[in-house]
Amino acid sequence: MKKNLLIIAALCGMLFAATSCEDMLETDSNRQIFDPALDQKTDSIYFTLGILKGVQQAIDQYVLINEMRGDLTQVNQYTEADLRALSNFSATVENKYDSAYVFYRIINNCNYYIAHRDTSLLTGSRHVAIPEFVQAYSIRAWAYLQLAKIYGSVPFYTEPVTSISQANQTREKKDIRGICDALAPDLAKFSGQAVPTYGNNVNVGSTNLGNTKYVDTRKTMFPVDLVLGDLYLEAGDYTQAAQAYFAYLRDNRLPAYYYYNQPEFPAEMRRNLPNDITYYFGNTYDGWSSFFSKTRTPAGIITYVPMAVNKLRGQTTDLPRLFGYNYYATENEVQLSGGNLTSSVYLLDREIDASPAYTDLASAQEYYYIPAADQTGRTVKSVPIGDSRRYSTLESRTQGDSLFYEMVKFENANIPIYRTPTVYLRLAEALNRMGYPDAAFAILKDGLNRDISTDSLYIRNETQQMLRTTVPFFTAENIEIFANNHGIHSYGSGYTQGVFSPYQMETEVTKKIDQLNKEFGLGIEAVLQSEEGVDEEGNPIEIYNYSWALEDQINAVEDLICDEYALEFAFEGNRFGDLCRLARHKNADSRYGSNFGGRWIAKKLAAKKAVVNLEDEANWYMPFSK
Repeated sequence: MKKNLLIIAALCGMLFAATSCEDMLETDSNRQIFDPALDQKTDSIYFTLGILKGVQQAIDQYVLINEMRGDLTQVNQYTEADLRALSNFSATVENKYDSAYVFYRIINNCNYYIAHRDTSLLTGSRHVAIPEFVQAYSIRAWAYLQLAKIYGSVPFYTEPVTSISQANQTREKKDIRGICDALAPDLAKFSGQAVPTYGNNVNVGSTNLGNTKYVDTRKTMFPVDLVLGDLYLEAGDYTQAAQAYFAYLRDNRLPAYYYYNQPEFPAEMRRNLPNDITYYFGNTYDGWSSFFSKTRTPAGIITYVPMAVNKLRGQTTDLPRLFGYNYYATENEVQLSGGNLTSSVYLLDREIDASPAYTDLASAQEYYYIPAADQTGRTVKSVPIGDSRRYSTLESRTQGDSLFYEMVKFENANIPIYRTPTVYLRLAEALNRMGYPDAAFAILKDGLNRDISTDSLYIRNETQQMLRTTVPFFTAENIEIFANNHGIHSYGSGYTQGVFSPYQMETEVTKKIDQLNKEFGLGIEAVLQSEEGVDEEGNPIEIYNYSWALEDQINAVEDLICDEYALEFAFEGNRFGDLCRLARHKNADSRYGSNFGGRWIAKKLAAKKAVVNLEDEANWYMPFSK
């Protein structure tokens, strides 16, 4: 007889005391907290770390369900059966990655904490329990959102389940819309709440090969405004999503920095560089690839899930191995390989490869640069050498006579949830569907910065007004925070900003519309439009030109954002969820037919050879395991 999921969550899922004496999430306390009292000021840390332990236990499934079913990965001769089943959409409830339990365990711990925590405790005038209390709300909402994205409609409860009789109760089911309606109001009350921190550079031990790992505990937390933005975005509440993302960026004074990979271009890219290329130095955080540093606290990360350096230290992850890296290699394995460290840590028998869809997309990107001879910055050239992030994501390895590519993002056994570009690109997605594709494209090209707040050829007047009111990047008090924003596409494609770069909205939208016309036969045509202008004497005139209808621009820019998601976040655990959300946006629009989103996602995933019809939204969800 199958066990009731909620019984398991209630009776086996209380992780508050589940850290071992060597665990990386261990606290210094030795007190028993199996049935804890939540009326002490010092309790919060123990409970929060227990909740985060549950996130660790869910994270491999989170990544693999999203990446194996997305268009950026493919199986190979070494791939296990359960991963193959995810990839071709044949997974059943017997699949080891089909477990709602791992998320309900998180939820039930959060429910218990919220129900029992005394939030009135004070140190001076400060409510000491509030930061952790808000984390329980935030992580619970994140976990419910993952359930709804994976399974569609799921049992919903907000009271702690601590008995079999409670577990056997019939639960109301909610989909993404219902979860947003139920949880967003409480989250919104805590907008702007800072996350707790228990140390910025905590030594959590050394790997079997002696590499020390550090954790920034602040970055293991889930900022409430980002989870709130995600709820709204998934539910199609675009304005509220944009405002939540903006609130986080403003409150944390977080511009999109200049992340050029130069001057250290990857070797494969250097072979194709033109002789007249120059190098740009900006605020690089040591380059884009430092997001995934092997040892130190990773740069540019807002939230990540750090996994233990070995099993004695806590929860480990299988993700590095599956993508080709043996993070848990031992000295014995090195000796067995004849002392060859490379053969011990880089795995020919990896189980997940990058798909042609990913490598083709990355290779198709133009790289933009100012030639060395130009002293004015008014000449910007492009060269078809691809997006540099691809070379920092997949690195070539050799074993014997075999050449293969290893995906390096998990070499540190850290799994990113939110990065700075995550917030900006999801903000772009929301702004685009609000009806402002020019603002969304600005996030790709220039960044919402001081320059385009006063002088831009493609930002409309109504968009400027929106950016001073609804999502107020351009107000006097905010523009200084974002004065030096840069476009996300520049992270891999160089000099995208300004009027002299070939990377322009009209050009890129036209290319994307041509692609969509070819793939789907949409018949999109430019239309005659007019706008107010002035002649040489300053007299008002009407200026006529052929351009794309706003609705067509929105759809095209959405696809450009989809491409940028792939280039920036490939293999990090977002892809299938991103595709489904964008497909739902397209279906809600219905400009190109009532199920254009279904046709669109099925086209994206055609290479997966799915055993189900992916034009039907019902087939996007996993079977709900008990």
